[in-house]
Amino acid sequence: MLDMKFLRENPELVKENIRKKYQDAKLPLVDQVIELDAQRRAAIVEADQLRADRNRLSKQVGMLMGQAKKDPSKLEEAEAVKAQVKADADRLAELEKLEAQLDQQVHKIMLVIPQIIDDSVPLGPDDSCNVEVERFGEARVPDFPIPYHTEIMESFDGIDMDAAGRVSGNGFYYLLGDIARLHESVLAYGRDFMIGKGFTYCIPPFMIHGNVVEGVMSQTDMDSMMYKIEGEDLYLIGTSEHSMIGRFIDQVLPASSLPQTLTSYSPCFRKEKGAHGIEERGVYRIHQFEKQEMIVVCRPEESKEWYEKLWRYSVELFRSLDIPVRQLECCSGDLADLKCKSCDIEAWSPRQQKYFEVCSCSNLGDAQARRLKIRYKDENGKMQLCHTLNNTCVAPPRMLIAFLENNLQPDGTVLIPEVLRPYMGGKEKLVPKK
Repeated sequence: MLDMKFLRENPELVKENIRKKYQDAKLPLVDQVIELDAQRRAAIVEADQLRADRNRLSKQVGMLMGQAKKDPSKLEEAEAVKAQVKADADRLAELEKLEAQLDQQVHKIMLVIPQIIDDSVPLGPDDSCNVEVERFGEARVPDFPIPYHTEIMESFDGIDMDAAGRVSGNGFYYLLGDIARLHESVLAYGRDFMIGKGFTYCIPPFMIHGNVVEGVMSQTDMDSMMYKIEGEDLYLIGTSEHSMIGRFIDQVLPASSLPQTLTSYSPCFRKEKGAHGIEERGVYRIHQFEKQEMIVVCRPEESKEWYEKLWRYSVELFRSLDIPVRQLECCSGDLADLKCKSCDIEAWSPRQQKYFEVCSCSNLGDAQARRLKIRYKDENGKMQLCHTLNNTCVAPPRMLIAFLENNLQPDGTVLIPEVLRPYMGGKEKLVPKK
């Protein structure tokens, strides 16, 4: 969400930003919201004047009524002033109703006008224009066939999607035995990895109110992702970022407490509506998964530095598990409306011989903070909006796909990297049962 004053003063810049995001259908909204805002401000000015007049006239009525005790002619004058006060009160009620309506209209439009993107963001209409920045680790293609990831899991009696389909439908799974343990080990390792970087470990609420949802994501994302609890003002979170950023709603944070660096665990629930949909056969795109997340709330001048740190943490973590990755810069058309800059960390798939997304790092600037009123006082005592950032730490089971494929051996065993062995009871490899 942009500052309305900024939009009023820079309408052409806002329109150019909309063009950069290939959302030309939104261009008329800029002039529309400026006009509505002008009407709202005019209503506020008139209402403020009427309130001042009411106070003045009310005192005048009292004075005239007092004088009428000695001079009956003043009674008629007092009644005329009373009539004016009544008329002003009726008009004030109309203006207050109009102001509320205009407030709502302005707010609704401002929610869909995108955040100003960073100058460094490459331009392009969709994810086909995302730009590879750098590769980390050698992307090897083994001299033996790599089975589909669920087939690898099934060789360890580690997954049951048929039973999950009977119980819950497509997009769910049972993980069992060593695969279930590996799943939890990866999460625990990700947790401890981030604690080692100085982040505070958190477990947040897994359901949040609608005003928090509106504060952390766009309406489009909300409609395509979030599950609503019927009959209650509660939504299941799609990622712990939603709940973690919501923790600071309506707060003025002590400047000394910034930056807030947090790593949170949660289950995640997603409808996965849209172009991608649910993958029926595997666990790449599903309705339910678990994730370890990174969240930063900081001063505006610190957010670019934190953005660089966060995505590099992802690279370091995946390389410690011997998984080759690359950084992919998201182009303008692939950025969600609240983001000013974003990149994906993609892991190498030896089976597909291509990279696929395992982490998404985003700098949202002051967009979420403005919607949720997350502020701090600077050294001069002036109120400022914070900046918010988030990044995936690890999100199995998708991350397990990269892990299993890159650590699979010709005999069907899976090597356990040294850093993960303490979480796996010292096991150096997994041995298939089939």
